[in-house]
Amino acid sequence: MLNMILRWIVFALAIIFVAWIIPGISVDNFLSAMLVCIVLALINAFIKPLLQIISLPINILTLGLFTLVINALLMMFAGYITPGFEVEGFVSALLGSILLSLLSIGINKI
Repeated sequence: MLNMILRWIVFALAIIFVAWIIPGISVDNFLSAMLVCIVLALINAFIKPLLQIISLPINILTLGLFTLVINALLMMFAGYITPGFEVEGFVSALLGSILLSLLSIGINKI
């Protein structure tokens, strides 16, 4: 349980870091980043698998690169529904989702 809470806090810090690095992504405060963690977890648990199944043919044609587009669109969706978290534009969402994915690999090693 403590491990899960620690990952959640570190992931919120990673979201703040991504917002600091990538222009076009902004987070108001740490509480907003914690809320983004919850929203992204729910989106990745329920919506992302459906989108991956629906887009399987195009994902096969692009050798898996379309998954980056799906991740960027889901990050834009999280920015749309989460107060205090804004994503301006597709390129910002794409770069932010790539950086957040790389950071989450390290976080999951904790």
